[in-house]
Amino acid sequence: MSSGLPLDFQPRSKGGQVARNMRIVCVGGGPAGLYFAVSAKLRDKNYDITVIERNPDGFTHGWGVGYWDDVLDSLYRNDPVSAREIQRSSGVWSGVEVHVGNKKEAYLGGYGLSMGRQRLLDILAERATDLGVDVQFHREVKDLSELADADLIVASDGVGSRTRQLATNHWQTNVEVGRNKYLWLGTYWVFDAFTYVFEQTPAGWIWLHAYYLDAERSTCIVECSPETWEGLGFHELGADQSIRLLEQIFERQLRGRALINQIRSSADKLPWLNFRMISNTNWYHDNVVLVGDSAHTTHFSIGSGTKLAIGDAIALATNLAQHDDLRCALKSYEEQRRPEVTAIQRNAAKSMQWLQNVADYTDQDGVQFAYALSQRFRVRQPLWRYHLHLATQIPALRSLRRTLTSARRSRHARLRERSADPPAAASRQPTPRP
Repeated sequence: MSSGLPLDFQPRSKGGQVARNMRIVCVGGGPAGLYFAVSAKLRDKNYDITVIERNPDGFTHGWGVGYWDDVLDSLYRNDPVSAREIQRSSGVWSGVEVHVGNKKEAYLGGYGLSMGRQRLLDILAERATDLGVDVQFHREVKDLSELADADLIVASDGVGSRTRQLATNHWQTNVEVGRNKYLWLGTYWVFDAFTYVFEQTPAGWIWLHAYYLDAERSTCIVECSPETWEGLGFHELGADQSIRLLEQIFERQLRGRALINQIRSSADKLPWLNFRMISNTNWYHDNVVLVGDSAHTTHFSIGSGTKLAIGDAIALATNLAQHDDLRCALKSYEEQRRPEVTAIQRNAAKSMQWLQNVADYTDQDGVQFAYALSQRFRVRQPLWRYHLHLATQIPALRSLRRTLTSARRSRHARLRERSADPPAAASRQPTPRP
């Protein structure tokens, strides 16, 4: 792999004027690239935008994506048309359940939204196409010289971004590799609450992060230490054997339902991974800019990947519309986004480290463990929050808390819908340039 831009790569624009007919190429058709294309077209319909995705249409490596009301608020403010489709395709999970071995289950408050990653991509690709974006599937960019006619190249090709790797010296990329093994799966059991399941095996602790995917399935992330992973034999077991073992370990909470593996490798192994926390000193170089997981990753245990991808997409599109000079637009985009990303990455690192040491906390009772889990990346909380946690363990008070949370969420949704103005957002005209 080259350590810098190809010698024959001569970008059409090197941070010059932002043209009304700017040619933009997004390399990668994930949420960040597609939503940037939508956002940019809404701000200036004269942009010539192409999204290039190396996978075929309808193929994704992911399962579910999770988000919260703040993300939905941003979606509605930016583009109510696609926001409504995303909301209609999402499920709401209410509360958090924590199961630790044979201990009594514990409960946490809150709620969130989640949906299938493929459904999200389908919505965004359709919206982008409707706005005039050229979305190309099953095409791989092997060298940036292929895009020499682009004024702006948006690297939105994810954690393993080839675009970023082609110019790695410019980005000064840092990669922190997590210690634990993890695995994305699905299951045919639908979890109503976000659910953690910690089970102790002869080889150590192994656990699930599980949440709603669609009306028939849930997303399951399996995580464990490398010692447990090897002790259970996953380094030697075939894919089907591994799935059967995991189904046995988590049988109680899966209610006997099957786990689903959508990736089959030639080696007949499950696609276990070690998380890679990626950060970059620089987010742009010449006319190439990083967005989403290409620029930064956050540990899956805090569920902020979609939030940051959408935030990047909106901020980049907004800055392009507000600046006449491309370099100024890219600089402003990075300066605006970096503080939020840095703060979330800091919390994600704390969460990842807590889970890498989870065995240090499992001697607590279920209620104490659940509270420690909920506070793993937060600063010291006021005492009343702990008392609220204790109250949440009482069924009647837990039901009351959920009722109040649901009422507050419904009121917020009504206010958000009334404030949305789809005709204005969908037909927004470009700001005249002097």
